[in-house]
Amino acid sequence: MTKQTISNTNTDAFEQIDRPMVAIVGRQNVGKSTLLNRLAGKRIAIVEDLPGTTRDRLTANVSCLEREFTLIDTGGVESKGNSSFSDDINRQVDIAINEASLILFLVNAKEGLLPSDIEIAAKLRCVKTRVLLIANKADNEREDMATAEFNRLGLGEPIVISAYHGRGINDLLDAVVMHLPKPSPDISPLSNNCLRIAIVGRPNVGKSLLLNRLLGEDRVIVSSIPGTTRDAIDTVVSFDGQDILLIDTAGIKRRGRQGEGADKYSVLRSLDAIDRCDVALLVLDASELVTAQDLHVAGYLQQAYKGIIIVINKWDLAKTLTQAEVNRCVQANFKFMRYAPILYTSAMEDNGIENILPQALCVYQERLKRIGTSELNNTVQQVLAKHVPPHKGARLLKFLYVTQAEVNPPTFVFFVNDTTLMHFSYERYLENQLRQNFGFDGTPIRLLFKTRGEKK
Repeated sequence: MTKQTISNTNTDAFEQIDRPMVAIVGRQNVGKSTLLNRLAGKRIAIVEDLPGTTRDRLTANVSCLEREFTLIDTGGVESKGNSSFSDDINRQVDIAINEASLILFLVNAKEGLLPSDIEIAAKLRCVKTRVLLIANKADNEREDMATAEFNRLGLGEPIVISAYHGRGINDLLDAVVMHLPKPSPDISPLSNNCLRIAIVGRPNVGKSLLLNRLLGEDRVIVSSIPGTTRDAIDTVVSFDGQDILLIDTAGIKRRGRQGEGADKYSVLRSLDAIDRCDVALLVLDASELVTAQDLHVAGYLQQAYKGIIIVINKWDLAKTLTQAEVNRCVQANFKFMRYAPILYTSAMEDNGIENILPQALCVYQERLKRIGTSELNNTVQQVLAKHVPPHKGARLLKFLYVTQAEVNPPTFVFFVNDTTLMHFSYERYLENQLRQNFGFDGTPIRLLFKTRGEKK
């Protein structure tokens, strides 16, 4: 693949697409976890009226006024180190402050201004990130008036809220959205038909070098040290008239092996990259083939219904294996995604790279494929005639109607007499028959079953 085939049209699209991070910091027992739950709209963090309940960082994606951001809850800052976890908690808070695009400094309106608040404020005044002062637990107007003393912190007038009761939350969200970093005006927005490709896999399988080969330039740092890539790096290219967003990601580790600090943020951004991509390149190491971590990453992709291409990289190191042998090994391990095409590359020697983007475009077109309702129902009736639907006692599962509700991913809704009669093995049979008749190579298919008269 040559540089003339792929032209870099935007090398700084990351800021526009990635969710900004908003960190909630403060001393213990000021209501940080309650605020996270309130803004997220669900109970994510454990809330107790005990100092130090939150020790690690919790995250939640929040959408407001067409802006999205990732909210980070942190443990309570301890200046004197009163617990055995103090140093770890404070280190986690420091990382959150450094990673965040906006900081919400939470204080307790009921308890008033304390020395620990002054110490934290002094620390926050030294950071470049914008800080919003939030006075929480102001449940009535009398407590609203008492928050004036927090002006002494030198961080501006506090935004007065009660996270528990929901007071002032709309004003807080307005302020957060107003202070989120704006996309650069020099960055042109991506078109709606832009194909988003995420390069994913476990650490040190050659993802960054693969991206550099696709671009024809050294866009990202390449190293043999696992974990070199920390962020999900976005680059827009043009290929055969199609805009393509390429996303290089950090290696995804299994949950029990995820480290602290930047490692945890890297995994978070990698999972976010999977959420926003259309097609993922699942990169395997030919010298090791399928590992437990590879299956772990594949599980993320399957659950997210993303298009998948399995890329066997470092093929130059597989001296004794044949492609037929590797195909059998991969299909035996990835039984749940045998629809995924397999490509062989050597990013180091620049071999096989030219096949990746054409294959990704094919998978993308399969994801956009729409089957006419009449053709779909005729095919399903023939499929049902080949294999009688399941039954319980005298009750037989009857298919009344089927329609394709969505594309990207292809989604089919089956209206039946009773969804409780559906068996997972018959659902797998229907999916296999749809693939046999209509293709959908490289993409999961979502099947939904609704009982007659069901509205939702």
